[in-house]
Amino acid sequence: MMTNKSLKNNPLLEHWDTPFGTPPFDLIKTDHFREAVEKAISIAEDEISRICTNNEPPDFENTIEALERAGEALGSITLILFNLNSAETCEELQSVARELAPVLTKFSNDITLNPVLFERIKNIFGNCSNTELSSEMKMLLHKKYQNFILGGAALNEDQKLRFREITEELSTLSLRFDENVLAETNSWELIISDRSDLEGLPESLAEAAEIEAKSKNKAGWLFTLHYPSYVPFMQYSNRRDLREKMLKAYSSRGFNGNKHDNREHVIRIVNLRLELARLLGYETYASMALTDRMADSPGKVYDLLEKLYTASKPAAYRDLEKIKKTALKHNFTESIERWDWAYYSEKLKKELYDFDDEELKPYFRLENAEKAIFGLAYSLYGLTFRLNALIPVYHKEVKTYEVYDDDGSFLAILYLDYHPRQGKSGGAWMTSYREQKTLNGIDIRPHISIVTNFTRPTDTKPSLLTFSELTTFLHEFGHALHGMLSKCSYESLSGTNVARDFVELPSQFMENYAYEEEWLEQWAFHYLTGEKIPLNIIRKIKEAAKFNEGYACYRQLGFGFLDMAWHTVDNPLKKDVAEFEKNAADKTELFPPVDGTNTSCSFSHIFAGGYAAGYYGYKWAEVLDADAFSFFSKNGIFNKKVAASFRKNILEKGGSEKPMDLYLRFRGKEPSTEALLIRSGLAEI
Repeated sequence: MMTNKSLKNNPLLEHWDTPFGTPPFDLIKTDHFREAVEKAISIAEDEISRICTNNEPPDFENTIEALERAGEALGSITLILFNLNSAETCEELQSVARELAPVLTKFSNDITLNPVLFERIKNIFGNCSNTELSSEMKMLLHKKYQNFILGGAALNEDQKLRFREITEELSTLSLRFDENVLAETNSWELIISDRSDLEGLPESLAEAAEIEAKSKNKAGWLFTLHYPSYVPFMQYSNRRDLREKMLKAYSSRGFNGNKHDNREHVIRIVNLRLELARLLGYETYASMALTDRMADSPGKVYDLLEKLYTASKPAAYRDLEKIKKTALKHNFTESIERWDWAYYSEKLKKELYDFDDEELKPYFRLENAEKAIFGLAYSLYGLTFRLNALIPVYHKEVKTYEVYDDDGSFLAILYLDYHPRQGKSGGAWMTSYREQKTLNGIDIRPHISIVTNFTRPTDTKPSLLTFSELTTFLHEFGHALHGMLSKCSYESLSGTNVARDFVELPSQFMENYAYEEEWLEQWAFHYLTGEKIPLNIIRKIKEAAKFNEGYACYRQLGFGFLDMAWHTVDNPLKKDVAEFEKNAADKTELFPPVDGTNTSCSFSHIFAGGYAAGYYGYKWAEVLDADAFSFFSKNGIFNKKVAASFRKNILEKGGSEKPMDLYLRFRGKEPSTEALLIRSGLAEI
């Protein structure tokens, strides 16, 4: 398991003589992780031991703060390991991650199951009212105490043993689940050899597919299940049989009865999570997971989902009828299936608004979008970005920026990793290699990373973003701002370390700018002609924001209901995954079931990410972001006073205070669903 090799010249264990103390990716090898983790755990164990053997009465400084600082070296190493395992992995790295995950979980359990340490924390927590602690200190104390309770500290010895077994197995299962999804995504290909089968596809997509085929020494055009290939194929291909083939392949990942099948993993994860919750005294896993959320009970989550379900259902069926009528206009008389939706939706959008994604893309050159988003950060918060090619990166495509505040002070390092690769998981995310904290009076600034899967440039065109990719960029940049602007004392409370149903507010808030004329006209110029994006197209983008919003909301609610169904089971499951999913998601289905497909087996957000019993948070945050942006709209979308309040009360505060307290301080009132329903066009139903 662990190695006893010499630790000499292991860059993970040495001082990083790099710009701003960034990770020395050019020196790090996969073999370094095992020995580095072993040494870092040993260091952390000594730090924990010193806390436990301290003869002074337990207090905030010698116990809570000391615990917060313990394991810093280990934290830095594991951030690199698991971030690379998502953004630039290989079989060897995956193997190391699987091997180390239970080791790291065991170490974490050794801390929370340490009776001496828990007794010290419990003593301080019980006397909290008699101490003079700041609100951030009180929040840290509460979080540490709650983490120990959820970490099994109050269990008896037999229960602690079982707690260890469950958590260590879960740590491995989640990695296996994600590996299987990535393997299924990477292994499937659609090769077209006859040019006539490309009918309907944009020239840019066909060119990218031809380049992809050549890169693999194959003839013709090669399409994959990665978003930049899959999504436009489903929107534009006239070949209905190929759209069906693509959809079935995408929707059956992890559900193919092969070595990458996730069915057993899903049931095992769900049952282990239930057992874990029961051990800790909760009826369901959701009841346990929601204890620190804004929606702090399954009942509150279901109240939100049901309210939006009632509002969106008529709109969803209205959208479906419009798509059916559009299909009839194009002489399609069969029933609408899942693989028809994107295709006829694109045709209807073209009819209604006289534009489509392909017409928008020339105005959304990636380099221009990047500058514009940086410019937006300057307009709102005074931030500037300086490219630094000397900072080591984990792949040659990664760009790195130094970020500065309006007073010239250094704020953060920002890594940008835009395009799909074999070793990169699908989707888009923000993460960090170092989180913000204050240490000995010094503000340690964060290293933030945005990872996406945007359309690659071709031999004849630069990377041109779809509108969806533009909103994704804004979304992840909102998360990055949350991390970069953090101004907290403690790492576990800084940046995006907030309640799961609050973390999406800054990201979804930023998406609103993609629809704003005042921002788009500043930078959206045709990459060939230099022509500014026409005003009528900008207005149509705004109008089209409500297009198919009933269906979109309905679909998102389906994921939320499915997630909650898996995590509100109160007895171990023996059901087939497909049967359970059908019962859970049936109420939000608009289409006939498709044999051989399944959502749960590739639902990485809840089975491999941090969104278990939390997927509803996207809709919860939509309520917040719509309400927050309506405040900006009333005062000016670049209003510096409102932006300063958003920064001070939301972006800088991390999880140092309760989310609703922060929101009330910014907004002056509790959020309501009104702004979201109006923005989505659902208030009219």
